[in-house]
Amino acid sequence: MPPDWRFLAAHPAHFLAFGFGAGLAPKAPGTFGTLVALPLYFLLVGLSAPFYWGLVLLGGLIGIWACGRTGRALGVADHGGIVWDEIVAFLAVLPFAPPTWWGYLLAFALFRLFDIWKPYPIGWLDARVEGGLGVMLDDVLAAGYAILCLMGAKAWI
Repeated sequence: MPPDWRFLAAHPAHFLAFGFGAGLAPKAPGTFGTLVALPLYFLLVGLSAPFYWGLVLLGGLIGIWACGRTGRALGVADHGGIVWDEIVAFLAVLPFAPPTWWGYLLAFALFRLFDIWKPYPIGWLDARVEGGLGVMLDDVLAAGYAILCLMGAKAWI
């Protein structure tokens, strides 16, 4: 039986791991999960940098727990509906995007590209690191690739 709202309500870890429900999207749940980061970013963008990055780090640590627990409950470590990893990773990318609609679109496209493509070492680690850490790690690395591209584009322009 696929996860539903009842599953999400059964434990706070499930609700978080499924991105407040975004992971229930029947198509492209990772894309919907990534989009959840946008309103969160606009709520947090006014915070001081140390506080913002502390919250992103805390979100990552919570994600290791929530994604691991939810994966165990589903019997699938990296179930497609688990999108907390996309949310946290994209929150790490957004501060590097030009603060325009096209900058955020570029950041989104780059992050999704690397998250789906999984170039080395992302795919290699994804296949070898288990549990919640493995779920979070591939998206953090995809975020790193997106950030490098955004920084390169900023230097080039």
